[in-house]
Amino acid sequence: MKRISTPRRAASLSAQLVDSLRSHIESGGWPVGTRIPPEQALIEELGVGRSTLREALGALVHLGLLEARKGDGTYVRSASELQSVMVRRASAAQRDNVLELRTVLEEYASGTAALRRSEEQLAQLRELLADADAACAGEDMAAAGSVDALFHRAVVRASGNDLLVEVYDYLGTALTSSLGGLPWEATGAEDHAELHRRLVDAIEARDESGARAAAGAIVQLTRRHEAAAPRIGDDR
Repeated sequence: MKRISTPRRAASLSAQLVDSLRSHIESGGWPVGTRIPPEQALIEELGVGRSTLREALGALVHLGLLEARKGDGTYVRSASELQSVMVRRASAAQRDNVLELRTVLEEYASGTAALRRSEEQLAQLRELLADADAACAGEDMAAAGSVDALFHRAVVRASGNDLLVEVYDYLGTALTSSLGGLPWEATGAEDHAELHRRLVDAIEARDESGARAAAGAIVQLTRRHEAAAPRIGDDR
């Protein structure tokens, strides 16, 4: 098991401990959703006082990385401050605003991917398309939604922009949740699949404008589909 870096004995030990624990979380030492070790175990492992540890953990709770659950311990809420802030903001935003943000990110990423993608990245996109087709053929929409999320993240990674990849990864759940959460009728599902094929073809051809257009059309199709879908409590 990966060990947490022990803070150096210097001024502002609590601040050093915050940095050490934050780095441990960001590197996956404590995965999101897991409960961190109990207080006494951390005190013994890190060689710090109880007040220093509590101050550091309180700071991480304030930053949104940790969540203290009364009577149950402290859990990892997010992998970074950026993730915590952005996901919380996206979750509170209107769906149209989320889709507009997705359009901006994916259009730019898709156009850039057409210019920068590697052969390995192109092959991965083709594989994900095949996986999505197989999931749809088996009418497994949960699996299709998961593959779709992986596909769009792969497109963004192919852009070669590390900061864009980071932002999109943090917002990935909020940006793609509508695809997996609503049933697609046959015609809509085929249109959705065709636009994805068109996007990959454009990326393969290094057609920047074509890739941007296909990415924008995918989001618009999702928007129309969601608007037309009945909600719980509808009489339709």
